[in-house]
Amino acid sequence: MDVRFARARDGVTLGYQMFGQGPPLVWLPSLSNIVAQWRIPALRAAYEGLAGSLTVVLYDGRGTGVSDRRIDLGDLGLDAHLRDLHAVLDDAGLHRVSLLGYYHSVPTALAFAARNPGRVDRLVLFGGTARLREAMLPAQTQALLSLVDQDWGLFADAAATAWLGWDAASSGRWTAEAFRTATSAPIAKAWFEAARDIDVTGELSAVRAPALVLHRQGEQRIPAETSRRLADALPDGRFVELPGATPTLFIENQDADLRLVTGFVTAGWPTAAGPAGFPGAGGPAGSPGAAGRSAAGRLTPRETEVLGLLASGDSNAEIARRLGIAVHTVERHLSSIYRKLGARGRSDAVRLMLDFRHPG
Repeated sequence: MDVRFARARDGVTLGYQMFGQGPPLVWLPSLSNIVAQWRIPALRAAYEGLAGSLTVVLYDGRGTGVSDRRIDLGDLGLDAHLRDLHAVLDDAGLHRVSLLGYYHSVPTALAFAARNPGRVDRLVLFGGTARLREAMLPAQTQALLSLVDQDWGLFADAAATAWLGWDAASSGRWTAEAFRTATSAPIAKAWFEAARDIDVTGELSAVRAPALVLHRQGEQRIPAETSRRLADALPDGRFVELPGATPTLFIENQDADLRLVTGFVTAGWPTAAGPAGFPGAGGPAGSPGAAGRSAAGRLTPRETEVLGLLASGDSNAEIARRLGIAVHTVERHLSSIYRKLGARGRSDAVRLMLDFRHPG
């Protein structure tokens, strides 16, 4: 994939890629290496899957990947990240885009949307918080960060496994290599130190773009409640807890993740008369949305309650506690719901529920 170069207002050169077709989606970077990431089979498949419906923009932030490494280590805060994003958008000729904030880039997406409401269509936010210090609090994260300036290679290997859930197979090795070549230990240390002070909580009320807040990770990382609070604090934010335990997007249940994200970016919130093609969206008779609504009519009152709580992000145990029933009873209701809706699992049912709960 060809690499283009943009120049920020302060002279820093930024490498980026643009590919695909459809509405533009900018995947904001954390510690990235856009060239090395294409060697990871699962990420390559994710990029290609997104490109089928979207114009995808990837870029390396200052000090990382193919971007300029000759940078001011004291200038790696939010303003620097926003300068990078502005430079890439201007060079690519993109005025209005959707943004995918991933882990540490979530505050950048939120701040850009708050300060530039006419330039952001939609936000997809995964695994992050408005206050980055919260995302760095888990003990496992603290242990990893202690390795940054002690053993950069060990940090890369550990981050690939612990943060992103990779195993020791080829994907894990390529992921570790992408981390290792993303930057140097001094830049990474300065980058993480600056991240601790990034807090855009005060800007959340100014975010006008619809925001899909996604979560998939264990409690030892960032708790689901942290992402749920972020969605609640946004004027038009909605929280979806994805099934699975691997703390990544587009890796575990890749097809379902791709349908959810591309559907949201291209069609927005599903509505009763919305465009067909988005899972659960409205459309003509026989479309996925029409079929889903017909199936929903066959749900019992209790199944409707369970599905509503599922779409709100509750776990099976939380649903059981709220309804005063046993967990195995919840599981039995879910099996019946999936069968009636033709859903392959939790994420499919949640997408359909977004249609049922927000009919226009």
